[in-house]
Amino acid sequence: MKKLATSLLAAAAAVAITGAAQAADAKACFIYVGPIGDYGWSYQHHQGLLDVEKAFGDRVETAYLESVAEGADAERAIERFARSGCDIIFTTSFGYMDATNKVAARFPDVKFEHATGYKRKSPNVATYNSKFYQGRYVQGQIAASVSETGVAGYIASFPIPEVVRGINSFILGAQSVNPDFSLKVVWVNTWFDPGKEADAAKALIDQGVDILTQHTDSTAPMQVAEERGIKAFGQASDMYAFGEQTQLTSIIDDWGPYYVERVQAVLDGTWESHDVWDGMAEGHVAMAPYWNMPYEVAAMAKKTATAITVGVLEPFTGPITKQDGTEWLAEGETADIGALLGMNFYVQGVDDQLPE
Repeated sequence: MKKLATSLLAAAAAVAITGAAQAADAKACFIYVGPIGDYGWSYQHHQGLLDVEKAFGDRVETAYLESVAEGADAERAIERFARSGCDIIFTTSFGYMDATNKVAARFPDVKFEHATGYKRKSPNVATYNSKFYQGRYVQGQIAASVSETGVAGYIASFPIPEVVRGINSFILGAQSVNPDFSLKVVWVNTWFDPGKEADAAKALIDQGVDILTQHTDSTAPMQVAEERGIKAFGQASDMYAFGEQTQLTSIIDDWGPYYVERVQAVLDGTWESHDVWDGMAEGHVAMAPYWNMPYEVAAMAKKTATAITVGVLEPFTGPITKQDGTEWLAEGETADIGALLGMNFYVQGVDDQLPE
């Protein structure tokens, strides 16, 4: 009996040792503001998680929470992950900023990465963003080239600099082709609500726009555009499958390389807090294939995207006039990073007033 007990103990110890040997070297966790099936913003961040899994295999355990509301819900979700053994937590929406910093202060041994934010109150918090506005400029040029009415519609989420910057870049791109082009904006005050997004799309079409674009996360506007027979741009990922006769192109957010790089830094013990704002040049912003447009328009769009990528073209280069008629940038002057990151005004050509 004693020999049997000893054998059982030895076997149990062997299992424990084997289990420890197979344990992951790190745990990477992700929090999404929408469902991973939105085929937009959260979907694309989840593709980045999948890239982490492909890159590291069993070395890295991953976990995610989807459809986490900004505010108190976010703080609870982030803390839940911090307590669960996550070594690095990616919080992927602007509205998670304060919650991320609050939890980070309580868990100094966990690394926190906040997408699109600017607050880094603790040394274990980093921020990262992409220059989506570069793709918006390309879209604006396409819109002005194919529109028959000279008016596009923009479905906007929240009046934060990231969204306002995209609106302004779109109209500047459009006006580089057609100086009289204008843009109507509808604010839906949500990142993901297919019903509200669809209603906004219908309202804009009823106002006479023949091009739709969006800074919201569902495919609903694309589907409405397809039903109503007008052209549209996808958001965050390639939405062509939802508007084969409609989608002109889409901005694609490629988060995978960044996520792999930062998880590798955790594994190497080299992770440090930083603020990253990359774009086309670094491959963080890409354009989906150009469809449903004349060849010469697609060629122009590719040329513009290349010029931005190599640094020959900066969308926010003067002369640029604000909506109220005052000069913002003189001829040849380019906006500095601070002005872009804090943008809270429209340029001329936007048919809307910013919400207070």
